[in-house]
Amino acid sequence: MSQLPQQPAGISVPTSADVARLAGVSRATVSYVLNNNATVRISEPTRRRVREAAAGLGYVPHAAARSLRAGHTRTVLLPAAQAPAVPLYQRFLTRLESDLRRLDYTVVQYGSIGLEPDEAARAWAELRPVAVVSPGATALTPYGIGVLTRSGAKAVITLGPQPVDGAHAFVMDQREVGGCAVRHLLSRGRRRIGVVVPREPDLALFAEPRLAGAVRAAEDSAAPALIQPLPLRYDEESAEDLAARWRTLGLDAVFTYDDEYAMLLMRALQDTGVEVPAETAVIGADDLMLGRLLRPRLSSVTIELATAQPPAEIIDRLVRSPGGAPERHYLLRAAAVARDSS
Repeated sequence: MSQLPQQPAGISVPTSADVARLAGVSRATVSYVLNNNATVRISEPTRRRVREAAAGLGYVPHAAARSLRAGHTRTVLLPAAQAPAVPLYQRFLTRLESDLRRLDYTVVQYGSIGLEPDEAARAWAELRPVAVVSPGATALTPYGIGVLTRSGAKAVITLGPQPVDGAHAFVMDQREVGGCAVRHLLSRGRRRIGVVVPREPDLALFAEPRLAGAVRAAEDSAAPALIQPLPLRYDEESAEDLAARWRTLGLDAVFTYDDEYAMLLMRALQDTGVEVPAETAVIGADDLMLGRLLRPRLSSVTIELATAQPPAEIIDRLVRSPGGAPERHYLLRAAAVARDSS
């Protein structure tokens, strides 16, 4: 059996008993304060005295011992290594992690690339997280959700375009982004609209719903409209090839998935003599500052997170009150920003 490493001679590890003596309280009070136990009423001066004593001694609670007592950790697992490189997605994860830390959760990012969904769930369960926020790239199954719940997870939450049965969900419905872009182009009189579909596999989770939203918006239009998917790699050669064929496609507008693909394709179109917006209107998504500096200035879909309650607070509530019916929280609000390119 492996053993913990020996402490260097002359160095003692501070204990909760040391904190209790210095603060003049019981060890139970130290535990209540440092574990943020809200079920016991402790005055704010006492809480402050305990925290100051712990800080002065350099004492921190033993996470493993606390986990054994509680049956779970204060860990929220974010398998963020699989997260797509989408600005809004990354901003959401950064804000979520910061807010969870303020609520005294330990946030752990865990990679499970190469694992099947049920294997990933078992790997996550080994860490005994109190909650898991799983990206849509990992297709959780009822079995995986059960494994996590039985291991002590109070809340299993998916993050992606579609909810998963049996789990709570933060839904980033990307269909509205594509629909918003196409409705804007239709309002400008454009009827033959290309939709860029990135060839990069890690973007499929967002690209396919955006295309579906674009198709739905065209179908719902009072005037006939055509949607043409346009596969495109994020490199100049692919953009130049598409631009060279552009006039044979008969399109008068394009939704480019996001602003970066818009910049790539718009430059290639201009280099081949296609006038923007006279021949082809262009709209991207994410409303990046760089797009506003282009000429013509890039129209875009601005995307905001919109929930009645901050996601970290929702997770905290689900952890404190587990066992309820799965909740669905829709996070996205999209709006077209019209500029010169459309």
